[in-house]
Amino acid sequence: MAFSGQVAWITGASSGIGAALARALAGKGARLVLSGRNEAALREVGMGCGDCLILPFEATDHDAAQAAADKAWAWAEPISGGIDMLVNNAGISQRSLAVDTAFPVYQRIVDVDLLAPIALTQALLPRMIARESGRIVMISSVAGKVGSPMRTAYSAAKFGLFGYSDALRTEVSHLGIKVQVIAPGSIRTGVARNALTADGSARGVSDKAIENGLDPDAAAEDMLAAIAADEREIVVAVGMEKQIGELRRTPDALFDQMAALVAGGYAEKMKEEG
Repeated sequence: MAFSGQVAWITGASSGIGAALARALAGKGARLVLSGRNEAALREVGMGCGDCLILPFEATDHDAAQAAADKAWAWAEPISGGIDMLVNNAGISQRSLAVDTAFPVYQRIVDVDLLAPIALTQALLPRMIARESGRIVMISSVAGKVGSPMRTAYSAAKFGLFGYSDALRTEVSHLGIKVQVIAPGSIRTGVARNALTADGSARGVSDKAIENGLDPDAAAEDMLAAIAADEREIVVAVGMEKQIGELRRTPDALFDQMAALVAGGYAEKMKEEG
């Protein structure tokens, strides 16, 4: 029971992948902090997850993210010493051609899908480093490994999660912090229905690919198995989507090589040269 007795903080926990991860983690003995914007939906998810902290906040409000981090850590500290795992899952997708898309749509998607998870990670990182343990999990996408049509903003943000996470991993691996990125393919959630169109309005209908996608509870179990196995780049998909994700997988040897640079004093040397 890899997660038993640990505290996991999940954003975007009111539905979809986030809610499925909450159910699965609760079943494995984890204590949960559940975040999102819809407090009523969070409480509904929380009803099936035992004793948990319902912590709603607007992900793009970075001051609110810092306050939420303080509250979550204070709640978790008597249980396990702090937040053991942060799952940055909150996000929003897109369904529009670049040529038609208003720039504020790009700003909104990048704010939600890239800057918000970075802000929350940064808010927790000093405490995890001081504790010398912790796990950061980013929910990216197969569209964050290969650019996908009608998702230019979404792909840009999800690619960014890989870049930030890969760089962060090099800096904190030797400090006891694990950084993992999940690239889901099509999973039966409301992601397509809630996707932004060219003018920023919600699409309102789903995709055939999404409706025929993986069951979210089964996908959550696959994600947690890979997380527990300390896989650093995790593709959860089938068929062509899995092939695409695996085609652009970064070799573990390269992750190790980059982390060894920092462990060997690379950052200190750069500071001296600066």
